[in-house]
Amino acid sequence: MEFVRLDGERLTLVFALEVGGGADLVYLGARLPEGEDLGTLAASGARGRHESQPDVPPVPGLLPEGKAGWSGTPAVRLSERREDSCVQCATDFRLSAWEQYLTELTLTFVDDLLGVDIEHRWWIGASGMVCTEASITNGGGRKLVLDRFSALALPVPRRFTHLTSFTGRWAGEMREHTRPIAPEGFARTSVAGKPGFAGGNWLILEDPASGEVLGAHLAWSGDHDTRIDPDMVGSADGRAVLQMGASWDGGEVDLEHDVSYRTPVAMFALAPDRSTLAQVFHAHARAILPHRDAWAPRKVHLNSWEALGFNLSEEGLMRLADDAAALGIERFVLDDGWFGGRRNDQTSLGDWFVSPDIFPNGLGPLIAHVKSLGMDFGLWVEPEMVSPESDFYRQHRSGALHARDRERPTMRGQLVLHLAHPAVSDAVFRQIDALLREYDIAYLKWDHNRDLFPAKARVGSVRNSQTEGFYDLLDRLRAAHPKVEIESCASGGGRIDYGVLSRVHRVWPSDNNDAIERLRIIPAWSQFLPLEVLGSHVSPSPNPITGRRLAMDFRAKVAVFGHMGVEADPARMTDKERACLAAHIALYKEWRGVLHAGALHRLDHPDPDVTGMMVTHGDKALALVAQTAFSPVFDAAPVRLAGLDPEARYRVTLPEPWPPRARHYLAVPERWRDGLVLSGTALMGQGLALPLTHPETAWLIALEKLS
Repeated sequence: MEFVRLDGERLTLVFALEVGGGADLVYLGARLPEGEDLGTLAASGARGRHESQPDVPPVPGLLPEGKAGWSGTPAVRLSERREDSCVQCATDFRLSAWEQYLTELTLTFVDDLLGVDIEHRWWIGASGMVCTEASITNGGGRKLVLDRFSALALPVPRRFTHLTSFTGRWAGEMREHTRPIAPEGFARTSVAGKPGFAGGNWLILEDPASGEVLGAHLAWSGDHDTRIDPDMVGSADGRAVLQMGASWDGGEVDLEHDVSYRTPVAMFALAPDRSTLAQVFHAHARAILPHRDAWAPRKVHLNSWEALGFNLSEEGLMRLADDAAALGIERFVLDDGWFGGRRNDQTSLGDWFVSPDIFPNGLGPLIAHVKSLGMDFGLWVEPEMVSPESDFYRQHRSGALHARDRERPTMRGQLVLHLAHPAVSDAVFRQIDALLREYDIAYLKWDHNRDLFPAKARVGSVRNSQTEGFYDLLDRLRAAHPKVEIESCASGGGRIDYGVLSRVHRVWPSDNNDAIERLRIIPAWSQFLPLEVLGSHVSPSPNPITGRRLAMDFRAKVAVFGHMGVEADPARMTDKERACLAAHIALYKEWRGVLHAGALHRLDHPDPDVTGMMVTHGDKALALVAQTAFSPVFDAAPVRLAGLDPEARYRVTLPEPWPPRARHYLAVPERWRDGLVLSGTALMGQGLALPLTHPETAWLIALEKLS
């Protein structure tokens, strides 16, 4: 047995490796001192055999299998084609070699009988994120089918006893659910061709005693299988095993013809608390964003959808652009309804040519007008879908996914295009490429509004290859038009993951722009994603989804914490509302350099209806504190800040405009305008007494370090 350690800046992983045997992770925790006796460390955590176990208790390790009595889910499952059937194979993979280079470890496993090799790669990034991927190669000439293959099989340290997963639906994404890791474990498999609104690709494990957390994610935009098996009886030490991998239908991954398969990248991070965990994920996300620096600063958007819907005309759009520019908007985005015969959501997807009925002279005059106002121009597309009522579908009927000789069920009046088919992908690429070549388009809002069903093509299931086709199409368009910024949307937050984030520049967290709902949605997403990639828009009042009426001051302050935009028609606002919105757009521009580069901290408060977020960067910091319900007391508990230097002194101000109702309760307003000078210790310990008694009250808190 050999012991190998991988060290990050703040953590260490220790592996126990036995050539001809297995591989296990025997330590995952804070960075160990140099010279630590790894063998003794492993022995200190080992458990002896207990009653009702196999004579040699199985250790699932890094490649759990069904052999030797392990009762959990195997990390790899293979079948062999025999005449007209597939027979599941018994596997016995043994570690054959390993290689370490700095913060990277590669393990090779072999099943000699099947003639199959598996390679696992583990590495620690500069952010502190631990990443893994696996590949499998069929070298034995057998007619093998890969039924299951995990990118990550992580033996979970026993101190992590609680699990936070996320559920959700359209307009209600990322709802946190925390509970003990029960004996029956956890399992979630998606079947819609995307991660979905439920956030199944994001997990947090917690040690309640210390507050330490472990966050995990699979960087994959298609179907996934995520599970935790707490093998309380069969294994040698009772550790749970967390597995993450892509999911597909039987027979799709054919190792007879394709020979090999590589998983998406899975990742996890260890941190002492939720805020530090978010900072590790944010650092990793910022490292994988394509050409991140090219898109700074993040421009304020106006999107036409909730302002005009399908009621489009060149004159009306130019008027909307005028009103947008007057507010300080920097990008004008034309949403749905601009193409083909698109007058409602039942037609014309796939016909990506400018509608002559609305734009008799094309998009040129509108774009020229937008640019003359100092804004750039963006456009909505949904390239993966097709309407049965469209010229494209009539020409490429066989290019839509369908079960042979069956009806073609629609969702939102749409079908899915078979993007893994080169002829279909090429046809879509030519249309979008032609648009981007003809017009000065700086930005694409790339939508995806339909689930993947049936996941069939003429050659069988395409659940896996459809995602690869989506990636290929995005990559081709980005290579042809590297200066075009792309946003990923899937009816809101239905497809948000690091696989797509490595190819786009922004995501749409939810179709629900209601500011109270966003005070839950944005903090949940920002546990894993930095604010600069999270579209955060000011909605109309009443909100078109919830029907709720909210003051402009509240809507605008909430929208500042993200990539700010506006989804409302300024012409329907009062003069006071426009002035308030313009002031907050100016505040966003002043502070986005901090918000989009700094470290995010969650602010705890005893009132569950108070939400607090804070970003620190260099000598500056900005916090948002918002109350969503009527407080049970007249004087809310002080807001305690985070992430400050305890010994330093800070000037604290409340950027105006102030919330109209709450400002009357503010003690000594002139001192807040001039700035209070307090130590980091006082701000984090005692905090600030702010008026938070009324519903729908939000404050911004600005800090500047003086010493």
